[in-house]
Amino acid sequence: MMLRVGSLVPCAVRRPVQAHLFALRSSQRALSSSLGGGGLSKLQTSGAEGELHSTHEQHAMLRSDVKSLGRMLGHAISVHSGDDIFQKVERLRRLAKEWRDGDKGALHALNKEVAQFTGEEHYHVSRAFANFLALANTAETHNKVRRLRDELSATTAVLPLPFREDACLGNIERLLKQEKVSREKIYEAITSQKIELVLTAHPTEVNRRTYLNKHKKVAMAMEQLHFHGKLTPYEKAEVEESLKREITSIWNSEMIRRTKPTPVDEARSGLAVVEQVLWDAVPSFLRKLDATVQMTLGKRLPITAAPVCFASWMGGDRDGNPFVTPQITRTVALRARWQAMRLLIRDIRELKMVLSSTKCSEELRIVVGKDAREPYRDVVKEIEEDVEATIESINDLFASDGTLAATEIPELPIMTTSQVLDKLLLLHRSLCETQQGLIADGLLTDTIRRLKCFGVTLLPLDVRQESTVHTETLDAVTRYLGLGSYAQWDEETRMSWLNTELTAKRPLLPKEQPLASNKDFTFSAAVVDCLETFRMIAGMGEESLGAYVISMAKAPSDVLAVKLLMKEFGLKRNMRVVPLFETLDDLNQSEVTMATLFSHPWYRGHIQGKQEIMIGYSDSSKDAGRLAALWAQYEAQERLANLGSKHDVELTFFHGKGGTVSRGGNPCMYKALIGMPPNTLNGRFRVTEQGEMITQNFGHRAVAEATLDLYNAGVLAEFFQEPVNPPEAWRQVMKELSSIGCEHYRATVRQDPRFVPYFRAATPEQELGSANIGSRPQKRRPGGVETLRAIPWVFSWTQTRLHLSAWLGVGEALEAVMASPEHASTLAEMYKHWPFLHTNMDLVDMILAKADKEIAENYDHLLVSDPEQKKLGIELRAKLEDTTKAVLKLSGEQKLQQYNPVLQWAIVLRNAYVDPLNILQAHVLKRLRTEEYKSEDEKQRLQDALVVTINGISAGMRNSG
Repeated sequence: MMLRVGSLVPCAVRRPVQAHLFALRSSQRALSSSLGGGGLSKLQTSGAEGELHSTHEQHAMLRSDVKSLGRMLGHAISVHSGDDIFQKVERLRRLAKEWRDGDKGALHALNKEVAQFTGEEHYHVSRAFANFLALANTAETHNKVRRLRDELSATTAVLPLPFREDACLGNIERLLKQEKVSREKIYEAITSQKIELVLTAHPTEVNRRTYLNKHKKVAMAMEQLHFHGKLTPYEKAEVEESLKREITSIWNSEMIRRTKPTPVDEARSGLAVVEQVLWDAVPSFLRKLDATVQMTLGKRLPITAAPVCFASWMGGDRDGNPFVTPQITRTVALRARWQAMRLLIRDIRELKMVLSSTKCSEELRIVVGKDAREPYRDVVKEIEEDVEATIESINDLFASDGTLAATEIPELPIMTTSQVLDKLLLLHRSLCETQQGLIADGLLTDTIRRLKCFGVTLLPLDVRQESTVHTETLDAVTRYLGLGSYAQWDEETRMSWLNTELTAKRPLLPKEQPLASNKDFTFSAAVVDCLETFRMIAGMGEESLGAYVISMAKAPSDVLAVKLLMKEFGLKRNMRVVPLFETLDDLNQSEVTMATLFSHPWYRGHIQGKQEIMIGYSDSSKDAGRLAALWAQYEAQERLANLGSKHDVELTFFHGKGGTVSRGGNPCMYKALIGMPPNTLNGRFRVTEQGEMITQNFGHRAVAEATLDLYNAGVLAEFFQEPVNPPEAWRQVMKELSSIGCEHYRATVRQDPRFVPYFRAATPEQELGSANIGSRPQKRRPGGVETLRAIPWVFSWTQTRLHLSAWLGVGEALEAVMASPEHASTLAEMYKHWPFLHTNMDLVDMILAKADKEIAENYDHLLVSDPEQKKLGIELRAKLEDTTKAVLKLSGEQKLQQYNPVLQWAIVLRNAYVDPLNILQAHVLKRLRTEEYKSEDEKQRLQDALVVTINGISAGMRNSG
């Protein structure tokens, strides 16, 4: 099969690709061989750091980079904190290495050494190890970029994107080889698929923005050394000096936050990612995707195609976060609009310089008038004036201290994307019609694509609130109206009343603004806040907000309640209302809930054939354990997809994933996508990007482009792959795995009276709340571990290296199933042929490789005093060993991550730095809890040291929350 270049739309601009097609074709066989051919082998797929394919030379370069950065850090420590601190750091590192090399006495020596530290020494030594791990992460990101460049340099063809199975180019080529898939079908799929990445702020991104920016400068200096051609000796020396300067600055800078970030602070971090990386990465990626589509399918990517877009929860997620108020959401949304205008004005002013042509189409001439000498500039000037006026209008809404003074947002000069986009598309058409397509294909195309992706609001905000808050609010309303207690009504009564009110024309409440000023109301502060949130939603610009997510959705009334509150405050637009099914019971009941809604005449007409449903990964896993959660999520999506098809409703699943395996995270999102239940994606995918994963996936332009490529390739591959519908025998085995896993998980977490006290003693769970690593409280409401959010639940076990939340119950389930020869054979077949099971078991394998029972035991030795709790710790570590044996038996491998040399090397490298941090953290916790300090100053230093160890261990584990 020969590739061809067909007609190009919308401009007749042919890229210089045809000359390279023969070279591409001749190089593909070699590339395919080196990258695993027609399928993803274990040497290709992702491990903890996001990838596995790496040459020996690349490993050597990474090792060299890490050592070089380590030497520079060591020099800074010695100069600025004294040789004594440096020697203590070196001694702990050597002892940790000796222990890993088999000297069992070295662990005792580590503990003995650390036990003698003062609070000041704890702080500085912890900083040293934490900073080294952060620099190692920077080196690994640089190495990732280097590998991406090497892949594109491995052929004589001009490849816009890597030729890999998990990249768009490789996927399109693979599909073209399949006789059943035509160019037209592939083109239609790739140009119509919709991926939305929702940035969320959670307490797992532990680093300050200042600190992250310094590491970006380190990365930039490394790129100058490696990528910017041959430097002169002087230039090289200058770059090396700048590298040393940044590392010295990192060492002498404050590493930890002294105050909790506010929701506005968190939102600023999200906006910074767009400004510093994504604003350039998105159009750059789309250019490459355009070239790829042209090269393989013979057509251009439509100028308005937006296969990827972004949204945010930062400043909109009020579920359990009292600091997210209606005014905060207004503030964040307006700041996002302001930032969008500030970024757009740069493009517009540059376009004004670029578009000096006097040759235009008749359509444009009619718009600008026959006497216009520079028609393009006249239109661009109009846009510039509107953008500047919008910036000024938003500025006027803020007080001098940066707070939003207004509670009602007036109409701005630019409210919708189409106000700008339509004018730019007019210019684009004119250039193409007048044979100036080459000009149209430059900055103008990039600006249009930025607008299609980010709009004029940059990151539309989702609003999220728990269902119980809506119930409490409507209960207050019905009591005020003298109708009784909504909260005490059964579901049938609630639905009947909601239906009546949704079709009624009268309001429920007087239109007092604000509600708190009406003395007739006796509503609680929480109820007033909820009502004012809906007033805020109704008053926001059309594109400022995305979806309204209902966490802990359990019944149809939870959805209709939100619709009624939207109606009450006069919301004109049809804002998406998204039920979030989180617990095991809610996932199992989700089909019944949605079937009732789809059969409801008012609701069915209101949604206009489209529905978004969010699947919760965190709370379901915390509720029932990993295996039960996985199967409940899988079956729920299957049933809901069938239900949508039955009712002719187009479903979009919104996946609430975290960074870690325990919360649905997968370092290789491509594998996660192709392992989705059949007929549930259909080219539409919405997912959260949380906490530290934002920095890892979008902190560098080249990495961000690779991430976007991976998402697009995964959705495309899933759309065309032959679905693996698990037969009944597989389903029975999964049900058994789920049931046994859930039983053993809950027997420990819920039923063992020793567990909660042990958890609080053996982990830093109690201290996480004081670490200033997120604006949201650790718990939804006062109470025990059952009210603890899934994030600190997982984070606590990550810190001690037990990683219990990711594997508890898995070992017993596997052992029980494999005890039956028939079931064992079926399970082996499932592991071999079912991407869903294979991917998830490999993730457990990865987590087990990162776990360490001796480190976890050391926490117990220092922090757990109760004999029964100590016994539980022994039992849990035995379960860890048994789970490891069971996973290895299933995979048939001799050791964990046997075919993942990158992760194996990374673990060995990191152990010498993470192990001392774990020892330091355990001793600091002991001293703080037993008040073993001489002064308040030393107590403060110990508290600082604790936060630093949390930062450092998080950096060492990477996907930690």
